[in-house]
Amino acid sequence: MSRVSAVRFSHFLPSLLLLLAGLSAAYVKDLNVFFTSLFNVLPTLVLLLGGSYCAVYRRQRELFLMITVYVAYFLLDTQTDFYRDNGRVREDAAVVFHLCCLLLPLLFSIYALWQEKTHLFRDFVARGAVLLAIGSVALALEQSYPQALLNWLAQIRWPALHGNWMSLIQLSYPMFLIGFLTLAAQYWYQPRPLHAAQLVGGLGLFWMLPQTFILPFTLNIMCSQVMLMIAAGVAHEAYQMAFRDELTGLPGRRALNERMQRLGRNYVLAMTDVDHFKRFNDTHGHDVGDQVLRLVASKLSRVSGGGRAYRYGGEEFAVVFAGKSLDECMPHLEEIREIVANYDIKLRNSDRPQDDSQGRQRRAGSGASSVSVTVSIGVAERQAEQRTPEEVLKSADQALYAAKGAGRNCVIAAGQTRRGAVRMESAAG
Repeated sequence: MSRVSAVRFSHFLPSLLLLLAGLSAAYVKDLNVFFTSLFNVLPTLVLLLGGSYCAVYRRQRELFLMITVYVAYFLLDTQTDFYRDNGRVREDAAVVFHLCCLLLPLLFSIYALWQEKTHLFRDFVARGAVLLAIGSVALALEQSYPQALLNWLAQIRWPALHGNWMSLIQLSYPMFLIGFLTLAAQYWYQPRPLHAAQLVGGLGLFWMLPQTFILPFTLNIMCSQVMLMIAAGVAHEAYQMAFRDELTGLPGRRALNERMQRLGRNYVLAMTDVDHFKRFNDTHGHDVGDQVLRLVASKLSRVSGGGRAYRYGGEEFAVVFAGKSLDECMPHLEEIREIVANYDIKLRNSDRPQDDSQGRQRRAGSGASSVSVTVSIGVAERQAEQRTPEEVLKSADQALYAAKGAGRNCVIAAGQTRRGAVRMESAAG
C-alpha cells in the first residue's frame, strides 16, 4: 500500500469502525436494562459533548451537521416512542417520516459542503437561518396540508425504478445520490478526515432510515454514531494539525519527539538537509522551494529498511530506524540520497497555460527547464556513551555538518572521517 493510500485509509478508518459498531449494536435483539437506558440518552449526550467540542474550537460546519442529525433524530424518536408504547403509529407519522427522508440528506449535504467563513457570527447566523427556514417551511406544510403533502411525497415518479427494494419514498433516493456524489467529489479534491466522516456518515443515515420502525434503537444508535464520526473527524484533524507537517505531509517535530521516547535500546537516527536550499529558494522562488521540500519528503517517506521520516524544521528532515544497527541502515540512506540526486524537477514557465493538460505537455517537451537537488545525511547509532535519543540526534546533527563539509551530497556516520563518506563518484569533485 502506497503512502497516499495508507493516509486516505486512515481518514476513513475511525468512521468505518463506528459504522460497523453501530450496525452490530442495531442487530442485537435482546438488550439489558443498562444498554436500553444508555441508547435512550446517547444521542443527546453525544450532541452535548460533541457540540460543545465543536463550539469551543469554532467548527461551525460540524456543529450544524450534528444539529441537523439530532433534529431528525428528535422528530423520528417521537414517532418511534409512540409506536412502541401504543403498537400503532401516530396519524402524522407518514408525513413526518417522509419529510425527514427528503430533508435530512439535503441539509446534511448543504452543511457538509458549506465552507466556514472568516466572520464567525455572520456564518453562524446564516447557517441557523437556513435550518430555521427549511424547518419552518416543512412544519407549515405538515400542519396545513398533511394528506395532500403525503400524496405528493409518496407519488411514484419513476415506475421503472420502483420495486420491492425501495423502502423509502422515491424522492429521497436522488437526494441521497446527489449527496453521495458531491461528498465523494469533495473528498477527492480535498482528502480530509472530516470529509471522509461526512461520506461514511451519509451512508449510515441512508441505512438507518428504512430500519427506523423495524429494528429497536436503530435510530438512537446510528444517529449517535454519525455524530461521533463528525466529532472524531474534528479530533483527527486536530491531531494532524499538531503532529503532521502541512506542507510535506510527513509527521512533524512533535511527532518525532514522542517517537523518540519509545525507541527502546537499539536504534539509528539520521538527519537530512537539502543542500544549498537558501540559494535555490532565492533563485527560483518560494513556490519552487516548497516543491523541492515536498519532493524530498516524498522520497524520504519511501525509505526502505523500516525507516520513518519526519519533518524536523525548515529544510531539515529526520529519519528513525527502530531496532536497527548502523550497518543495516546505511545502504537504505545511500539509496534515498541517490534517488533524490538523480531526480530532475521540471520547472514551470512564468507564462504557463491555465489548463493542466497543456501544462503537462509543455513540461514534457524540450522547452521545459529542470533542476536537480541533493541532500546531505548524517547518521548516528545509539551507543553506550549516548544513552538518550536527544544525544543520538545531536550526534547525527554533527555528522550532518561533517557531510556538508565533505562536499555535500553524501552520507556520513557519526565519528566517520570525510574520506569515509558514502558519495557518488560524480559528486566527488
